[in-house]
Amino acid sequence: MSEQKPNTPCKTCGSRYKSIFCDLKDEQLVELDTHKRSDFYRKGEIIFKEGAFARGLFCVNRGKVKLVRTGSSGKEQIVRFASEGDVMGYNAMLSKQSLSVSGIVLEDASICFVPSAQFFNLLKSDNGFSMKLLELTSKNWNHAARLITDMAQKTSKQRLAEMLLWLKETFGLDNEDCLDIVLSREEIASMVGTATEALIRLLGELKKEKLIALNGKKIKLIDIHGLVVMADLID
Repeated sequence: MSEQKPNTPCKTCGSRYKSIFCDLKDEQLVELDTHKRSDFYRKGEIIFKEGAFARGLFCVNRGKVKLVRTGSSGKEQIVRFASEGDVMGYNAMLSKQSLSVSGIVLEDASICFVPSAQFFNLLKSDNGFSMKLLELTSKNWNHAARLITDMAQKTSKQRLAEMLLWLKETFGLDNEDCLDIVLSREEIASMVGTATEALIRLLGELKKEKLIALNGKKIKLIDIHGLVVMADLID
């Protein structure tokens, strides 16, 4: 269960500069501080559930979150990730529909909740904020469209190479030059769109080809250019 924690002032929050709130004026930040709530979630806890009514915006202050959708067979599909500065839940509020995904904590996280009234006040009163939200929506739409194309036209091995590069771009590398996110083989398989057994075999092939190295669940990218070629990302 989440634990409510003292609010981190928006003005001094380092994650704000990575978010759509980065250019808000001091008085707007004070208004957000007055109405928002900050909660601490442990790994594996659910922040919000698919199908629930969206009552506000969730912003990641610290930690990593996976956004998942459950298929008709009950299998979990990772749609995207959220880390420091990322916002969640805005699509459901804008479309006035229920949440299409669940937010599950990948590592201990601090999450700020901004009620819908404050979110829509910013949309109506601040053109700069509205433009940033439009840019974010377009970016996520382009990513979703590319994913659909990849699923239809690329092999599982190509999709795996591209997914590893995307994880590097999203989360960076740790001090051992491994992807700075730890996912289970099942989670990676769901993202690539293949069976877990096939995913394990594909990782073994990339390792044999000296494109990656494996250390438990950690994945080290050895040959970035080779992965780019494998993923067919060169024009």
